[in-house]
Amino acid sequence: MENAGIHPSRHDLTRHGLQHIQTAFWNLGAAQLIEKAIQRREGMLASEGAFVVRTGQFTGRSPKDKYIVREPGTESTVNWGSVNQPMTEAQFDGLFERMLQFWEGQDVFVQDCYAGANPSETMPIRVIAQRAWHALFARQLFVRPDPMKTEDHVPEFTLFFAPTFYANPEKDGTRSQTAIIINFAKRIVLIAGTEYAGEMKKSVFTILNHLLTFKDIMPMHCSANVGDDGRVALFFGLSGTGKTTLSADASRKLIGDDEHGWSEHGTFNFEGGCYAKCIHLSKEKEPQIWNAIRFGTVLENVAMDPEFRTLDFSSDEFTENTRAAYQIEFIDNAVIPGVGGHPTHVLFLTADAFGVLPPISRLTQEQAMYHFLSGYTAKVAGTERGLGKEPSATFSACFGEPFLPRHPQIYAKMLGEKLAKHNVTCYLVNTGWVGGPYGVGERMSLKYTRAMVNAAIAGQLDKVPAEPHLVFRVMVPKSCPGVPAEILDARSQWKDKAAYDKAAENLSALFKKNFEKFGKVAEPIMEAAPA
Repeated sequence: MENAGIHPSRHDLTRHGLQHIQTAFWNLGAAQLIEKAIQRREGMLASEGAFVVRTGQFTGRSPKDKYIVREPGTESTVNWGSVNQPMTEAQFDGLFERMLQFWEGQDVFVQDCYAGANPSETMPIRVIAQRAWHALFARQLFVRPDPMKTEDHVPEFTLFFAPTFYANPEKDGTRSQTAIIINFAKRIVLIAGTEYAGEMKKSVFTILNHLLTFKDIMPMHCSANVGDDGRVALFFGLSGTGKTTLSADASRKLIGDDEHGWSEHGTFNFEGGCYAKCIHLSKEKEPQIWNAIRFGTVLENVAMDPEFRTLDFSSDEFTENTRAAYQIEFIDNAVIPGVGGHPTHVLFLTADAFGVLPPISRLTQEQAMYHFLSGYTAKVAGTERGLGKEPSATFSACFGEPFLPRHPQIYAKMLGEKLAKHNVTCYLVNTGWVGGPYGVGERMSLKYTRAMVNAAIAGQLDKVPAEPHLVFRVMVPKSCPGVPAEILDARSQWKDKAAYDKAAENLSALFKKNFEKFGKVAEPIMEAAPA
């Protein structure tokens, strides 16, 4: 085996069972990885300097192909079911052995990184990738080590990413040839049969979502930023609700855009980079993300003119889930390392395509727990395959159910305790439609949403007159700096008030139906349900 690159770890690849690798490229920098990727025809440079790749048929995650190995350590701690599908130890061992054989005679790209920006709460990880661009993605998204100290890197978890190695459903018990498997006992992740790099990111998130709960650290699917006054805000929300956009605010400093922990010392970013959705990206609306599209950034499935190499962010030729992966230092006002104090404000973001929820409303702690467990947003046609013309309600517990190995109520309990201990103010923010549902109303103005969010974080909405929503009973402010008063009242924006009432009633029923799956929940939280 030949080693090339920068300071290979003494914890070499033979420790992982890799014996006959052609060349192992260790900890190459962005420029070197891009050179290798171009040599291997893995992608192309855009005129702005970003590296553009295609991920083939998989332009997003494959949640139905994700498994956790069922063994004594996970038997009683994992919430088994359709989200956390079990795989036997024997099935994993057979698949892993075949993957080790697959690597023989091939080049591999190794990146030694960390998960967790707080030095006292970080986890060393290793990515072993078949593609140079996947190694680049890992380097940009995870926390990068001191390049002079990687010889002593000993990973606690190792990710093997082989997109052209395929599972055998008959032998391995998988649904298809694609498989993403986490083995907590052996501290290994296998990713096979997909090119989508986001599987690495979310596999590590799933790992942390399991391990950190035993250390009284709350893992969270949220973005975070901090003002000059030190006030930290957390933004929870599913994909497309505005986590990345709203946290990347020039008036505040970015801690991170997607995954965080909340410990007894405060909040910290799990990652060292951002993975921003960039469909319809514009310099005017999202200047910080726009300026992060530069050399070293990986662009997944963004349309590009083949001759002039100019980018077309408005195109969904390959997918609406176009993505930009870049290190957080590419954001001008990022907090390095990504560590902040305890949050003063928590904001739950929803893109309500039914046009029912108010643009902003204050929550009691019990309502916050209810909406956290609900994890609501509404998707519209075109955002996912299979969606019809009408909006589709989506409920994802804790705003990240696909990545929660444990029962959602464990995470909700942790949130409730921390909200109470630190006296956190909570808001529900609708970044979706006003004046009617999708197809009738309009998408909420980003300018107004930013104004409402900034006013909430600054405490400017704490004492303004407010009245409860007739159905959802959240407190809706009657005024907000920089926002027309009529915008704040969702019902008043509809021409047909009876149609609004009916839509609100229907959405309330969907909330209640979804909440039945949680079974017995504390009475104060149940009482926070819509009327």
